[in-house]
Amino acid sequence: MTIGLPGLPITYEFPLHERIRTWLRLEDLFDKVQYFISVDSARAHHAALLSLFELAEVTARPELKSELIQELDRQKAGLESLRHNQAVDQGRLDTVLSEIASNLSDLHAISGKVGQHLRENDWLSGIKSRSSLPGGVCGFDVPCYQHWLHQSWVSRASDLNEWLAPMLAIRNAVTQVLRILRDSGHASRHTAAAGAFQLMLGGRTAHLVRVEVDDSVPCAPEISANKYAINIRFVQPEKTQKPRPCDLDVSFSLTLCNL
Repeated sequence: MTIGLPGLPITYEFPLHERIRTWLRLEDLFDKVQYFISVDSARAHHAALLSLFELAEVTARPELKSELIQELDRQKAGLESLRHNQAVDQGRLDTVLSEIASNLSDLHAISGKVGQHLRENDWLSGIKSRSSLPGGVCGFDVPCYQHWLHQSWVSRASDLNEWLAPMLAIRNAVTQVLRILRDSGHASRHTAAAGAFQLMLGGRTAHLVRVEVDDSVPCAPEISANKYAINIRFVQPEKTQKPRPCDLDVSFSLTLCNL
């Protein structure tokens, strides 16, 4: 019996390059920050601040900005060559090129290290140092932070958005690069016999592998890859022990994405 018939899909993404791994982490953190800021709750805003601290750590990579600029420049050059291609929607092309130009301008405008404004804020640095301790931000430890959490939602959200704003150029660039990456792939259907599947690359390269599985499937994919092949092994999650191999035939969608 093959499982994985049409239903609500779960998409699993597996980066095969360190840059892609970092960009996916940033995308996830930016989504969390903006979600928690939108929630009218002191606890949600505490979660938003913790995610901001994580963003400051990830964006501290010195090569982050230069890698994004390099990739956007490369995409811009490739798209410019399509200017007179009649098979290309020129209106859509102009829109994408305009977005790239705007994101490049914003990246070049960043001065100093990304997230440095958070690291130089003594009040935030004190909260960050306490947050690394279990239960370290209780009211008796940081009463000024407790006072801030009791301010109005509008006031707290304004502060959080102010601290987030200097990093939005990175968010916008990451969003565009990942959109281009995901749009580069074409999905194909496969079946993992007894939970195992191998695809020989035959000279192809991939920066990101996307595996889409129906949510009724009691298995999750694990992936390993080299320059010759991609191996997918489906495992059944266990709540008290290590996942065990899935012995079912699993139908899934596979997309190889490449910049």
